[in-house]
Amino acid sequence: MSRVTRIHQMLTPHADARPEDVAIIDTDGTRVGWAGYAAQVEEAADLLARQDVGPGDRVMIVAENCLSLAVLMLACSRRDAWAVPVNARLTAAEIARFTDHARPKRIFYTAHVSGEAAAHAEAAGAAPCSLRSGALRIAAGPAGPAEPVESGADHVAVMLYTTGTTGMPKGVMLTHGNLIFAAGASRDLRDLVPGDRVYGALPMTHVFGLASMLMASALTGCAIELVPRFSAAALHAALTQGATVLPAVPQMHALLMAYAAEHGHASLGEAKLRYVSSGAAPLDPTWKRKAEAFYGLPLQNGYGMTETTAGVSGTRNTIGDPDTSVGPPLPGVEVIIDESVGAEPGVGEVLTRGPHVMAGYYRNPEATAAALTRAGFMRTGDLGRIDAAGRLHIVGRAKELIIRGGFNVYPPEVEAALNDHPAVIQSAVIGRPVEGDEEVLAFCQLTGPDATDATELGAFVGERLAGYKRPTRIFVVEALPAAATGKILKHRLLDQFTDPAPRRPPEA
Repeated sequence: MSRVTRIHQMLTPHADARPEDVAIIDTDGTRVGWAGYAAQVEEAADLLARQDVGPGDRVMIVAENCLSLAVLMLACSRRDAWAVPVNARLTAAEIARFTDHARPKRIFYTAHVSGEAAAHAEAAGAAPCSLRSGALRIAAGPAGPAEPVESGADHVAVMLYTTGTTGMPKGVMLTHGNLIFAAGASRDLRDLVPGDRVYGALPMTHVFGLASMLMASALTGCAIELVPRFSAAALHAALTQGATVLPAVPQMHALLMAYAAEHGHASLGEAKLRYVSSGAAPLDPTWKRKAEAFYGLPLQNGYGMTETTAGVSGTRNTIGDPDTSVGPPLPGVEVIIDESVGAEPGVGEVLTRGPHVMAGYYRNPEATAAALTRAGFMRTGDLGRIDAAGRLHIVGRAKELIIRGGFNVYPPEVEAALNDHPAVIQSAVIGRPVEGDEEVLAFCQLTGPDATDATELGAFVGERLAGYKRPTRIFVVEALPAAATGKILKHRLLDQFTDPAPRRPPEA
């Protein structure tokens, strides 16, 4: 392959060599070959030209996973415009903040696959707009000035807004070089080949789905099955009908295993699945063993964030390996630990440098300067350590560290203990200030309304955790607030589930 400097160019060699091989399975089951995929990108690029979208313009796409979203993002590349994919399940107020900040020239809505996108389009007075990939809606945006076109692969390809942003949004500028590097890193880590079929339920409006699914599949030339909304039943069916690669988050694995158990299956059984990974949250050994027994495969783990185009590190473990790290840094990626930020020897803030690091935050030089050091390292805000084998371990967020009675409490450790209980699908742990201290609050989503209760869970973790680590209170909840990626939105837990008055915790 000749040097690729734009993400749409990744399609060309596959369209030339294997035009009829399946590139994308759309949400309705339609299969599109590589030549058809490339042709639809050209069709969408022509539409953008007719809409006066040029180099450096922003194009917002309010969407859920579908062929149209993939085609439009690559069409923006063809026009040297910036794609700004936004999850349609966000509120109108959230989308308005992003729109005001990005100042896109045009806004597309994937109304044909998303009721939320259709509702946003209706509210915006968007006009019908048809492509072969689907019946979209389109509206004019605020149309801020076009940004300069950078040389080579340094031009911005996609701008993503970070999860849970409050106040002024942070638009993460990812270049073509960022995404091409991430695609190659994901391909190599997963040993992707053209015969693979990736199950694409992670939203492409977020970096994990965008980089590790869509871009990796495009670079490799393997098929991707696009799924607008996660369903355990649909995932189970796909895994028994030919999907070979499953990138996912812990919530997806937990719900799939719960679904299988409800239908009398202790394991996945006969399937072509050969690679399964879990990202966005730490693994605990018991849960990892349970998942590996279900899949009959090693459960790989990795680490990254929007600002690092998803990938920083990843594992290549064998089944049964007790390693719960996020693996060594990916080839070409540097990781160091800034112990000046840590609370104990060997632990500190994770800093990373390489071709995966964002260009910066759009229209926010102050935040960019705070995140990127002069030496080019990205401050992740995560606390970690590197073991003797060179593997990175994430112990928590720097801002989420709980100090109780003078002792450090890392939420992932408490969550791991709670997740060991067979009735717990997933949990989230946060700290809350009380007079002269912090209390530990735990929130647990269960397999069923009567599966267990807070008292039993308290006794369960009491046998596994030192006194100061044990939750002061445990809340049993129907569901935890989560982003479309499955990432738990911890900042919403206090407002959603707790009483407003903190209480003095019992002696630890």
